[in-house]
Amino acid sequence: MIDFNYYAPTEVVFGKDSEEQVASLVKKYGGHKVLVHYGGKSAQRSGLLDKICSLLKEGGIDYVALGGVVPNPRLSKVHEGVEICRKEEVDFILAVGGGSVIDSAKAIAYGVNYDGDPWDFYTGKATPESFVPVASVLTIPAAGSEMSESSVITNEDGDVKLGYSNNISRPKFAIMNPERTFTLPAYQTAAGVTDIMMHMMERYFSHDGDMTVTDNITESLLRTMKECVFAVLENPEDYRNRSQIMWGGSLAHNGLTGCGRTEDWATHQIEHELSGMFDVTHGAGLAAVWSSWARYVMKEDISRFVRFAVNVMGVENDFTNPEATAMKGIEAMERFYHAIGMPINIHELIGRDITDKEIKEMARKCTHNFTVTHGNFKVLGADDIEKIYCMAR
Repeated sequence: MIDFNYYAPTEVVFGKDSEEQVASLVKKYGGHKVLVHYGGKSAQRSGLLDKICSLLKEGGIDYVALGGVVPNPRLSKVHEGVEICRKEEVDFILAVGGGSVIDSAKAIAYGVNYDGDPWDFYTGKATPESFVPVASVLTIPAAGSEMSESSVITNEDGDVKLGYSNNISRPKFAIMNPERTFTLPAYQTAAGVTDIMMHMMERYFSHDGDMTVTDNITESLLRTMKECVFAVLENPEDYRNRSQIMWGGSLAHNGLTGCGRTEDWATHQIEHELSGMFDVTHGAGLAAVWSSWARYVMKEDISRFVRFAVNVMGVENDFTNPEATAMKGIEAMERFYHAIGMPINIHELIGRDITDKEIKEMARKCTHNFTVTHGNFKVLGADDIEKIYCMAR
């Protein structure tokens, strides 16, 4: 176990009609002029956006709205938001949506009081000195951005997708009403659960294997997500299981499941290039490459993969052949992905064979022109990442 700091300052307001508290929460955290940031037409069709705006108005809070956030949120929308916030003297940003909207809100918040381009923070060129407070009304449990310090933005110039993490960006509050997830399509629900589980697995696959409490929390959450997703795919209005997924998504990425461990995150970095190049759904992209990553790195610590196979995937432990048990765990995960409608390779993800040229380009971008490595379970350079793409093709 390694030493750690655990910091999760976001106030969570969870349950039916929890959005009714939005105005009082904005006031509590010092908001006077709010940018209501949202995605596509679903927030409008559902009536949630109108309700949030009405509640703010009734609470005496002025606001402006900016919609149009898309999956893999774009830097151009961030620039638009920064301009609006400056012009309208916005002092609080409220994201109504899922991870893409929250990530876009965070990027805007970085940029409002910065003279340069907010992209500078994602490339490591600058470090933010201020941040406009952000909060969320969550509608899509997946990214965990509602409690995390992270955000991911896609720069359309070169299709580059980069993440940035800073504790100042942790949202002030997160309103979570599981009823607002009833209308999510099955594919989006499954991709969201895949992302939730991967946030835990990126932390779980660590050589710091003596953190028993964290391991047990993580394994329990992973099993719970596996069980609940089938229930909500069968009955989208299953409040109990929608609730478990929504709360599990936050616990997966607020730092809890990483306490005492060195985290990996190679699978996320590898997937970011798929999203950047092909604009695929993030969770589906993770499913498409994870098993290839797992097979490539498995021998770095067979015992960790055996534990995952037995405690998470329910595989019977063959004590005479740990490698066979570990492999059965990976295969069980692939069957789970297929059972919920997720791909297990890139061909299934994008509908065609990926070319050698595309693989080399993604490996180059992933390693920032061959200057960085990724992962800690096994440190991966460009050659390793290229091999994983090839295995996943």
